[in-house]
Parts: sequence; C-alpha cells; structure tokens
Amino acid sequence: MSKRYTAEFKRDAIALVRSSPHRNVTEIARELGVSPEGLRGWVKQDRTDRGEGPAGALTTDEREELRRVRRELAEVKKANEILVKAAAFFAKEIVK
Repeated sequence: MSKRYTAEFKRDAIALVRSSPHRNVTEIARELGVSPEGLRGWVKQDRTDRGEGPAGALTTDEREELRRVRRELAEVKKANEILVKAAAFFAKEIVK
C-alpha cells in the first residue's frame, strides 16, 4: 500500500537531497521513512520541472494537463457514442 505525502513534505525532502551532495538518496530516504525509489522519482521530477531533465520529459504541469485532456477526451467519446446510438435509434423510428 502506498502512502500519500504532502507537497510540502516532498519539497522539503527534495531540498534535503539537493543540499546534501555528500549523502546518497537511499540514506536520506531511510532517514525520512520513505521509499528510496519514491524519493528518487521526486528528485527526478523536480529536475524536469526546473528544466534540467531529459529531453522530452514532461513537467508536473504538463502531466496534469495531459491527465485532464485524457479525461475530457474519454467524456467526449462517451457522449459521442451515446449520440451515435440515439441517431441510429431515431433513424429506425422514422423509417417505420
């Protein structure tokens, strides 16, 4: 089961990693009681958000927008499917 951490906690954890170049992420994660993989992910995403990530990596804002657009697309597809079925139903009724 995964835990949810506040944005403030994540910001502080990332700041601790950035301000402690002589310590490794696993050590800091253990100290904070978080998963080393999770902390590495937060640090990696922070680098991307600051424009220091790999080419093509999405920022947090871009990820949120992509999620929103995907949800909206799913709703539009569902509405379109309903309209197509309704049009077919009414077309049958008119032919009768």
